Amino acid sequence: MSKILSTQMSGLFQRIIQSEEEAIEETSRLLAQASVGQGKVYFACFGELQPIEFNALNGAEPFKNLHPWSADIELSDSDRVCIFTPSSNNSEAVDLAKKLYDEFIPFAAVATEPPSDENKLSELAYTYISMKIRGGILPHPTNLGERVVIPYLMAALFIYEAIKLNYEEMLFDDIDL
Repeated sequence: MSKILSTQMSGLFQRIIQSEEEAIEETSRLLAQASVGQGKVYFACFGELQPIEFNALNGAEPFKNLHPWSADIELSDSDRVCIFTPSSNNSEAVDLAKKLYDEFIPFAAVATEPPSDENKLSELAYTYISMKIRGGILPHPTNLGERVVIPYLMAALFIYEAIKLNYEEMLFDDIDL
C-alpha cells in the first residue's frame, strides 16, 4: 500500500503543478505586494488546514512577513490574505471572502474544487488555486469499492511550499534591485 500511496501522491502533486502553476505564481505575487509595501500577510486556515498557518509561523523556515490570523484583525488595503480551506463551500471561508471582497482587500484562496461559476470562493478571490482532490486516493483494504486517504493537508502543504518558494524569490529579486 505504501508504494501505491507514494504513486498517488506524486500524481496529485504533478496535477497541481501542471494546472495550477500560474495561479501559484499569481498568488505569490499578490502576497509579495504586501511585503514590499507597508502591508502584512495573513493565512486564514479553516478545518484540517489550520496546521498550514502553524507551520508557516513556527516551522524551520517561517514565511516572511506572515502575521497570526484572527477574525478580529483590522486589515488595511495594503494587507493580503490567503484563505486555505478543504472545501470552497466552507461557510466561514466564504463569509471571510465576501468581507475581504467588500472591503477591497485582495486575497487568494486555496480549496479542493476547481474554479467555476458555482464556486463562490473562486469567483470572489483575486487568485484561486485548486488542490485537485476529487475524493479518496486509495482503495480501502477491506471494503470493496470504498476509497480512503483524502490528502487535503498534504496537497495544501505542497501548494504552500510552492507559493513560499516563488514569494521568497520575488522578495529576494526585489531586494537585489
